[in-house]
Amino acid sequence: MALLQGLRPRLNRALALRAVSLVCLLSLCACYCAMTPGGDVMVLSRTRQLPVYSVERDDKVLAISFDAAWGGSQTPALLDILDEYGVKTTFFLVGIWVERFPELVQEIIARGHEIGNHSTSHPEMSKLSEEKIREELAVTSDRIEALTGVRPTLFRPPYGDYNDRVVTVSRAEGYECVQWSVDSLDWKNRGVEELVRQATRKIAPGDIVLFHNDSQFIVEALPTILKTYQDAGYTIVPVSEILLEGETAIDHTGRQHPVVSEQTPKQSETPEQI
Repeated sequence: MALLQGLRPRLNRALALRAVSLVCLLSLCACYCAMTPGGDVMVLSRTRQLPVYSVERDDKVLAISFDAAWGGSQTPALLDILDEYGVKTTFFLVGIWVERFPELVQEIIARGHEIGNHSTSHPEMSKLSEEKIREELAVTSDRIEALTGVRPTLFRPPYGDYNDRVVTVSRAEGYECVQWSVDSLDWKNRGVEELVRQATRKIAPGDIVLFHNDSQFIVEALPTILKTYQDAGYTIVPVSEILLEGETAIDHTGRQHPVVSEQTPKQSETPEQI
């Protein structure tokens, strides 16, 4: 009897802890789910807003892109190489770059390439207010449109830095927020061979590849990279042409895919009796 009395406080504490844990768990579930009037479970948890990193494609197509923020001396050579291989691509331009190199901005458009918005001052966008985000977008797009007559519809955050606010505001302003699925790491300046290897070793349909227009070895490496893609059967397109049209969704990896609506199956027709 004395032994049982000694165990009772311990059992009571254990039961109390289990009860508290159960209450916490039920409270958490209540925060995330609720019942609709029809009896279905409605999820109330907030979904994180993601940019497009890649696209679900059945055909062998990929997009390459160049971020231009600082130098411009290698851009004419890049444009010549792209012409040689019959490739059109997307240049994401920072507003201060547009201001410094207006003739290159016009030449990019004249050669048939696409221009995306890469902010005005290359800040960490996640640290900005909604008002400042809109300003970073508007100033650069205004400059590009004034020079080319074309207003960008794509936005890539500097450093790949974003949060829900950045993605939500950019889409509300009419831009698709785009990242990349293959990083060439050309900015590390590890040499031509390493740049080619990094840019070509893991390529799949729907990939978006990131380069920089002023990296040290990009001009030497680009012909081999383009030839490798084309020899593997890939068509290279600007970013906007790889994106899907119609109703789409973005999964937790940032992959854009079509939303397949459920259709009522047609009833089979009964053949006429002869």
